[in-house]
Amino acid sequence: MEQFRIRKGMPYPLGATVRNHGTNFSMVNASKEECGVILYQKETKEAVRIPFEEKHRIGNISCFYIDGLKTEQYDYNFYIGEQEIVDIYARRVLGNETWGSGSTTELSLRSGFYESHFDWKKDKRLHIPYSESVFYCMHVRSFTKHASSKVKHKGTFEGIIEKIPYLKELGITAIELLPCYEFEEFDSGEDKTTMAYQVAHYTDLPSKSDEPKKMNYWGFKEAYYFAPKASLAAGNDPCESFKKMVLELHQNGIEVIMQFYFPKKIKQGYILEVIKHWVMEYHIDGIHIKGEQIPITLLATEPLFANLKIMCRDFSLSDIYYDNEKPPAYKNLGYYREEFMHDTRCFLKGDADMLRGVQYHLKNQNPDCGIVNYITNYDGFTMADLVSYDRKHNEANGENNVDGTEYNYSWNCGVEGPTRKKHVMQLRKKQIRNAFMLLFTAQGTPLLLAGDEFGNSQQGNNNCYCQDNEMSWLDWSLLKKNREQFQFVKELIQFRKEHPVLHKEEMLTMTDRFGFGYPDLSYHGKEAWKAELANYNRHLAMLYCGKYGKKKDKTDDDFIYLAYNMYWEAIDFALPTLPADYEWICAIDTQQESIEKYFTTKVTVAQRSVMVLLGKKKKNRRRSNR
Repeated sequence: MEQFRIRKGMPYPLGATVRNHGTNFSMVNASKEECGVILYQKETKEAVRIPFEEKHRIGNISCFYIDGLKTEQYDYNFYIGEQEIVDIYARRVLGNETWGSGSTTELSLRSGFYESHFDWKKDKRLHIPYSESVFYCMHVRSFTKHASSKVKHKGTFEGIIEKIPYLKELGITAIELLPCYEFEEFDSGEDKTTMAYQVAHYTDLPSKSDEPKKMNYWGFKEAYYFAPKASLAAGNDPCESFKKMVLELHQNGIEVIMQFYFPKKIKQGYILEVIKHWVMEYHIDGIHIKGEQIPITLLATEPLFANLKIMCRDFSLSDIYYDNEKPPAYKNLGYYREEFMHDTRCFLKGDADMLRGVQYHLKNQNPDCGIVNYITNYDGFTMADLVSYDRKHNEANGENNVDGTEYNYSWNCGVEGPTRKKHVMQLRKKQIRNAFMLLFTAQGTPLLLAGDEFGNSQQGNNNCYCQDNEMSWLDWSLLKKNREQFQFVKELIQFRKEHPVLHKEEMLTMTDRFGFGYPDLSYHGKEAWKAELANYNRHLAMLYCGKYGKKKDKTDDDFIYLAYNMYWEAIDFALPTLPADYEWICAIDTQQESIEKYFTTKVTVAQRSVMVLLGKKKKNRRRSNR
């Protein structure tokens, strides 16, 4: 083992930083026990311990600089007393390169040195506003692991790159990734990170459990937050793999949003450092942050994050910006709420007293933050299962079906699970189209669960957190089988993009504030200009005045009339009068059986259906009016 030349180090950044032909080591130790660095020669068990001396300590940080350290020959860990610790600031974590390796052997993880030489090729973040965004939520492994994905590098960052043409065809603008930083899928024996987290970033010790170990497929647990997950990379360098994915997606107009989960015990300063690292090192465009004690004010007001999408379940703008302080010009905060999912699901299956909630959600937006809407997500039913199961079926999880939420607000359309009954299958397909209509015609940013566009199913399991198999993996063979559904979603996304009044940046006032003769938004029913919101009704119509939105060619948008009928009988809607040279044209009908294309005074919307009419200038042609 070579002799090491040790010099005075710097306390920040924490961890191991390669610079100026040497390496700076810095760690937190709040105890009085000896601490230091363990250096391992690569591919051997030979190691040397180098203790921090008292002169190397500043507060609770110990640091020194090793001059001339040949990092390509070593891995490292820290130690406190007899406790060996993986560096929680490590840019790479070694020993978990094979997915699920902890299921058979106790992992022995090492921290890896990392010095970036990646060529970003003038990469620029896209800064797509919430109002222009369409999110697509996926698990990196599940997205392409199935044999039907036909990609070369299945279940990896590279697999996502191979699917970029598909993502572009679909029309999404951002992918949202479940945790893809380094974590152990199985808890293997004694937790070697406990001491490090406790003294540096936790307020209490993690609890111990004697329960049998089970795979944590989703990764919502304590983790090594600075390192990309090695088993999700096809090559030997997960850092480069992740960067290549981000670069390729950016070059194709697609943003990258990462989910982060932080348990209550992790301190807020550490969370800030984690996010800074991913923004600076990996050029991510947004975060969806989960956990307790989330430092949302700290994140929202960090100057570095002014153009970063920061989404979480709840926050109070008045608590973040006060005394006339304004949010950034670019909306960085985004509400990621469940209320849209609950209310639209209940409305979809025909529950009473849902109109006021749905009315609110369809127009809900905020001038100071984004609103993210979804009907399905990874932690619940897929869209196909939402219309196929009344109850969850989580038996495969081995927990007697007690895990997962009981509140699915789903409807099986008459038969539980798979069926060959034609009328049930037809109704399910229409209900799926109705759900997509509710999602993509709402003002907020739509989030689509990966695979929903072609009918992916999880066999009624609404909590696949431990399922690394075909239950969780996307079955791409369904894309051919359900091509019509994919085409419907693709065209609906395009329809939304082409009509700016469906995704306004500013608030809708429901007034004619510019003297156009129509308010920006109005509600209708069996009578024009009159919403019928009684608790027993299940129908609602909305009219957007196209003059309040400009298309890309600078022309006015069309008048857009949206008629939602979740009642089990057809409903006649009265149409508001258009300007003299305009007419109503049917653009979308989820019943897909409409004979009429043009309408004048009323439109009949079939049972459990949604119709969209466009008010356009008349053209010279012979036709019959209704």
